[in-house]
Amino acid sequence: MKRGPVRLGPRSIAALLLVSVVGLLGVGWPLFADSASAVTDHAADAPWFFAALLPLLIAVVVATIADCGMDAKAVAMLGVLAAVGAALRPLGAGTAGLEPMFFLMVLSGRVLGPGFGFVLGAVTMFASALLTGGVGPWMPVQMLAMGWFTMGAGLLPGPERIRGRGELLMLSAYGFVAAFAYGTVTNLYGWVTVGGLGTGISFQPGEPAQENLVRFLAYVLATSLGWDLGRAALTVVLTLTVGGTLLKALRRATRRANFEAQVTFEGPETPLRGEAPHRT
Repeated sequence: MKRGPVRLGPRSIAALLLVSVVGLLGVGWPLFADSASAVTDHAADAPWFFAALLPLLIAVVVATIADCGMDAKAVAMLGVLAAVGAALRPLGAGTAGLEPMFFLMVLSGRVLGPGFGFVLGAVTMFASALLTGGVGPWMPVQMLAMGWFTMGAGLLPGPERIRGRGELLMLSAYGFVAAFAYGTVTNLYGWVTVGGLGTGISFQPGEPAQENLVRFLAYVLATSLGWDLGRAALTVVLTLTVGGTLLKALRRATRRANFEAQVTFEGPETPLRGEAPHRT
């Protein structure tokens, strides 16, 4: 897979799949654990184990992707975009889910590809957690969810197939749906770890999966539907209004950075016949 400045080789793909599988198991286990499972006896321990394990797996992914060609220019662009994304997040935090960083992640993943997108999403969420004081056992889940969110934009049909207004509409639709998906993943983690809610929507260890799923949907509707809708709506509005300009700027910066350029070393010039070699 070759899209963007970070090339996804076999090791990178395997590492991404490993992190994704572990993440899905770590987040979704409540829906599948039965009453006889030892997991339900240690539900309070599982989030901390997950929080300790996931950053290590993400570090493996970052190291592997870097080994596949993430040069100094790509690292510099990663740092700039992550810093901008981290600075954008607090602007709307606490106000109906209005988080403009999601719009930037969609466009960055689109231009720079799925490999760069996953790393950018995870790093941006980590940086924003440090900036806003949001460091806690929930942070690895947010990092993974944002990595998926940004990577997904890089997996959409390529710009050679769809450009212009159609591309903006596609990115808007993706941003709208993915914003809800991000909220659902992070809500599933919080649904298990946050106690004190009404019994009708609380997680019940050992209950059938379909019953817990109904409780979870009720939990989402009661606690975060408005927040997720605000995030999705803002992503759509920003994508349709200023997305075209930012896409052009990102693509121009990528072309000028020339991520695909290969460094070559040439030997000393051979003097022409009859010409004395240069001496220093």
